Amino acid sequence: MDDSATTALATLLGAATGGLTSVLATWLMHRTQARAQWLEQDALRRQNLYRDFIEMAARCYVHALQHQKKGIFTASSISMPRSTGWASLSSGKIVEIAERFARKIVDTYSEPNKRFIELREMIDRNSVNLTREFSISCREELETLRTV
Repeated sequence: MDDSATTALATLLGAATGGLTSVLATWLMHRTQARAQWLEQDALRRQNLYRDFIEMAARCYVHALQHQKKGIFTASSISMPRSTGWASLSSGKIVEIAERFARKIVDTYSEPNKRFIELREMIDRNSVNLTREFSISCREELETLRTV
């Protein structure tokens, strides 16, 4: 092989290597950005679902404390963890806590109605806050998503 062919071949191989490296770097960067964006959207979707569940379950619990009879309001709301499919997004721990919360709401309907003074005493004893365990678990799960 003569020197000009060797030089041309080396130039072509160098250009091909540089181009391939550039394409590979761009692909990896795009893939990393897409994954980060997907994880952020997933975390935001979960955060919204968990917030909606907490709001709905809290309303149901207050309703259950003040009313003995079960109603459509509660029956449709309590089934949220399974019926909306968000349980498939969440960890088993979150689903378990949500289901325990739902059972507590249903069980509360069989208890006598609470008067205002009794509700105030429950608040003072901090025995009304059923969402704490669920909220803490949700925060932990969302934190692990952000660190991935």
